[in-house]
Amino acid sequence: MHGTDNPTPPLPENDPTGLQSFAVLLRRMNGEFNRIAHEFAQAQGLHLTDVQALVAILDADPDEGPMTPGRLRRQLDLTSGAVTACVDRLEKAGHIRRVRAADDRRVVHLHYAEEAKGVARDYFQPLARGTDAARRRFRPEELKTVVRFLTEMNRELALLRHETPRS
Repeated sequence: MHGTDNPTPPLPENDPTGLQSFAVLLRRMNGEFNRIAHEFAQAQGLHLTDVQALVAILDADPDEGPMTPGRLRRQLDLTSGAVTACVDRLEKAGHIRRVRAADDRRVVHLHYAEEAKGVARDYFQPLARGTDAARRRFRPEELKTVVRFLTEMNRELALLRHETPRS
């Protein structure tokens, strides 16, 4: 894995900043996020993959332009047919819009529909309030460290996605 060129000595297993503690906390947080996403999917009559697609569309890197079905397929590691079915469901449910690129009509951009953003905002308001409450318990310099950690974690996870052999 990247970032392990200079391994640090192992910490005691009960160390609150040790790898084991981080793994447990990250799994718990991921489990809670998955539970909330699953509940949203059920409330909206969607599949969990559809919610993952919505997040990918919402969080698309602005430097790469709007999300496209091809980028979505690669990001979610889906087949072309699965992405088409997902995009069809999301469009039919009013969550996204397909927009042809002005400079190349063959290119389709996926945009999160404004009305659907309001639905998601209302649904996820308790999570936003909880996140804000947790943030307020930290000093600005601590939050900068948390942001740095999360940024590095996301970078490592992206690297793993690109390194993981496909079966």
